[in-house]
Amino acid sequence: MKFRPCIDIHDGAVKQIVGGSLDDNAGVAENYVAEKGGDYYANMYKQSGLKGGHIIILNKYGTAEYEASLSQAKAALAAYPGGMQIGGGVTAENAADFISYGASHVIVTSYVFRDGMLDMDRLKGLLDAVGREHIVLDLSCRKDNGRYFIVTDRWQKFTDVEVSPEKLRFLSDYCAEILVHGVDVEGKQQGIDIELLSILAACKDIKITYAGGIHSMADIEVIDTIGGGMIDFTVGSALDIFGGSLSYKELASEYC
Repeated sequence: MKFRPCIDIHDGAVKQIVGGSLDDNAGVAENYVAEKGGDYYANMYKQSGLKGGHIIILNKYGTAEYEASLSQAKAALAAYPGGMQIGGGVTAENAADFISYGASHVIVTSYVFRDGMLDMDRLKGLLDAVGREHIVLDLSCRKDNGRYFIVTDRWQKFTDVEVSPEKLRFLSDYCAEILVHGVDVEGKQQGIDIELLSILAACKDIKITYAGGIHSMADIEVIDTIGGGMIDFTVGSALDIFGGSLSYKELASEYC
């Protein structure tokens, strides 16, 4: 089990937000807005020897805000070439560009899960563009009527794709890793989604990273127990480098 660091970028600034609050009309609930840029955090992760973290651009693709965030993301990738993954606005047409900027992998959700369903043509187009070894599928999900469904468009729209062990195994044939955001608990620092983790634990043969709600070492120990040491994890808002109380240095040294 490894600690995967993150750099979330919104409106050109590194931020930690409440995941379910992203809304094109109503704005976003912010937990922390950094004074430092993406390259500062990428350098920190590089110096700690942490690999496989993710950079997420949270703005809508094609907007001026997205371009400002993209500039921050490029600086982060240049600071740690090959050390981080990137998501937000990735398509088959530009995926190779992100790899050339220094990303180890591209992360996709909305591009392949669109109009409420999985678009296999787009997924295969990504495979042709950069290869399975450079693709991470972000199964950001929210609960509805007792089941977890993938959500797209910055976590605003539900698809009909349920997160289940069977679906995880199917999708793993098309990517190197799977990143799972528990959107209902993301950024709230109120604890992890144990039910969601139990689904992920049924697929220990798949490379999976869990993100959402981690706020204590006890949460991390639960992930270790449920996942049998096979599920990696991401911590954002709870880290002291983002205004929280969890020690970044402790996690970086123990779970590198």
